[in-house]
Amino acid sequence: MRIGVFGGTFDPVHVGHLILAEQCREQGRLDRVLFVPAARPPHKLDQTPTPFPVRAEMLALALAGNPAFAVEEMEKDRPGPSFTVDTLAALR
Repeated sequence: MRIGVFGGTFDPVHVGHLILAEQCREQGRLDRVLFVPAARPPHKLDQTPTPFPVRAEMLALALAGNPAFAVEEMEKDRPGPSFTVDTLAALR
């Protein structure tokens, strides 16, 4: 199975996120795209994001029409900033 990982703040999720993910899915011949909302983005530590559960719910609603898309909430309880290298290591 070919899986793509799309991480970000998604605050809020918008159509540009969905278009990019679908293009990557099609061109990369991916079976699935996991959207991974960051708990604490390292480049936005001075900002207060919308609470994680709200962003995850927004994502779930936005992705509901596409069976190849799913929300992965693994970052929810991660301490410290969310770095891609840590996310990919945990997913592996």
